[in-house]
Amino acid sequence: MIWLSDKIQFPDYAYTTKDGIIALGGDLSIERLIFAYKNGIFPWFSEDEPIVWYCPLKRMVLYPKDLKVSKSMQKLIKKNVFTITENQNFEEVIFNCKTIDRNDGLGTWITNEMQEAYINLHKKGIAKSIEVWQNNNLVGGLYGLEINGIFCGESMFSKVSNASKFAFIHLVKNKIYKLIDCQVYNPHLASLGAKEIDREVFLKILKSKN
Repeated sequence: MIWLSDKIQFPDYAYTTKDGIIALGGDLSIERLIFAYKNGIFPWFSEDEPIVWYCPLKRMVLYPKDLKVSKSMQKLIKKNVFTITENQNFEEVIFNCKTIDRNDGLGTWITNEMQEAYINLHKKGIAKSIEVWQNNNLVGGLYGLEINGIFCGESMFSKVSNASKFAFIHLVKNKIYKLIDCQVYNPHLASLGAKEIDREVFLKILKSKN
């Protein structure tokens, strides 16, 4: 396993383990995070662990044209049950993603260090959020990074049924992205049309100018 130095660089993709780990250590500076995401690499680790950097062999993505919206969801959208805002409460969104109870146990990976790092990215205009409101209460949302025409999704949360799905659909339909990067397989996102593609295909799209 390769440990990073202070220099902002990552090993060749050939060094990635079968679990998708490409390196350990380093820091979560704005410069390193931007460099990582531009190269299809993202951090994912737990509290009291070294930073673990991933670049999976299979990447979960959504091509906007493949978005699936169920009939029940279409009806819900037409009812205007929710109100959407963008980049108005980033810190609240990431806080809720970090602290909300999840049946799958995910969410605890957003450490205090991660939270601070992505807030810094938001202040630089790189990390974005979608907020979902109901009766003036924040009930759902998501956040991620915009990198070269791709939205790299990080996490989402729901306090009421379908709120995060509502945010995701809004993101796909109201923004012009080449691709939505969902990182690793998730059945919730698969139901919305996301699928796995080879890393090489993902990297080609990520680094293309169009």
